[in-house]
Amino acid sequence: MATDITARIIKQEQVGLGQYRMNLYAPEIASRAVPGQFVYIRCSSSLDPLLRRPLSIHGVNRERGELLLLYQVIGRGTSLLAAKRQGDQLPVMGPLGRGFTLPEPERRVILVGGGIGVAPLVFLGNELVRRKNPVLMLVGARSIHHLPLGREGGNNVPFNVTVATDDGTCGYHGPVTDLLERALAGREVDMVYACGPGGMLRQTAMLLARYGLPGEFSLEERMGCGVGACLSCVCKTTGEGERPFRYRRVCVEGPVFRADQLVWDQEECING
Repeated sequence: MATDITARIIKQEQVGLGQYRMNLYAPEIASRAVPGQFVYIRCSSSLDPLLRRPLSIHGVNRERGELLLLYQVIGRGTSLLAAKRQGDQLPVMGPLGRGFTLPEPERRVILVGGGIGVAPLVFLGNELVRRKNPVLMLVGARSIHHLPLGREGGNNVPFNVTVATDDGTCGYHGPVTDLLERALAGREVDMVYACGPGGMLRQTAMLLARYGLPGEFSLEERMGCGVGACLSCVCKTTGEGERPFRYRRVCVEGPVFRADQLVWDQEECING
């Protein structure tokens, strides 16, 4: 059950080009959040902008009642959010949505994050390490300045991280899916989790199908209500019986879906 609370900002820092990490005191949400879920935040004290913004949960500290968020400034709402300071308060609804399905302990896992898509995967990776799952994270970004986990790809995570950048300024020069293909060909893998741009997810789904591996994707989507009432965030998925496909709500049936559930159109878009 989600709650709508007023959370206090404990800390906010810029971690990349237009990228921010925020700590919120929100014990009601932190105590119940699981990897893959999100919160729905009002970014200002007025109705401008009218809609809240969905942000993946990046991590929790249940003892301190803290919620960690990682986000990219992309418009008016997130610009207002980035201007907030320690001590400011925000209306926050959560935890919302369907989280990741966790594998059995000891199962080998690869996490694939494109840009700010690493946000929910770090929460997941920390939980998997706690459960004794071997974890490799592959992080893709446009350049070294767009790496949300810092120039080294994440010094503060308890698992291995390999980086790819489009311009070659850090790590492998090329798309992160190239790293995934190499990893799948060269090691035993039991499960792949991914979050990022639609094109990256589509390519990841194709690789999983080729190697016969299961996977789950967290979708990034604009939302109206966040609770399944407005139907503005539907995505196209496989159908049942005589129906070739059906639309599912990202905010309720997702944001996490099985990789083989998703139907991709020609524009590599997650929306149907």
